[in-house]
Amino acid sequence: MRVYGIKSCDTVRKAMKELEAGGHEPVLQDIREDPLQPSDLQAFLEAFGEALVNKRSTTWRGLDEAERAGDPAKLIAAHPTLMKRPVVVDGETRTLGWDQAAKAVWL
Repeated sequence: MRVYGIKSCDTVRKAMKELEAGGHEPVLQDIREDPLQPSDLQAFLEAFGEALVNKRSTTWRGLDEAERAGDPAKLIAAHPTLMKRPVVVDGETRTLGWDQAAKAVWL
């Protein structure tokens, strides 16, 4: 099981802790230190669409309208903190965020 996020993100830390308590062995990939491969980013965009871009983030609010209208893959590649976190992947199963629906899949 791989968890894509940022190690300083409270939601990612909570997800890691709960996944471990649930008997999983999650491995965190900090997308700031180890950026997403283009193939992974494309797969996430295909799975989650525009929801992958966190439009409530400070980074998003700092972008101008032209940047916001750009390609989501290029935006996330340039600004990893724009990705909604965490993305949890195990085999073909993927979830975005750490809400009740994601917890229901993993716990």
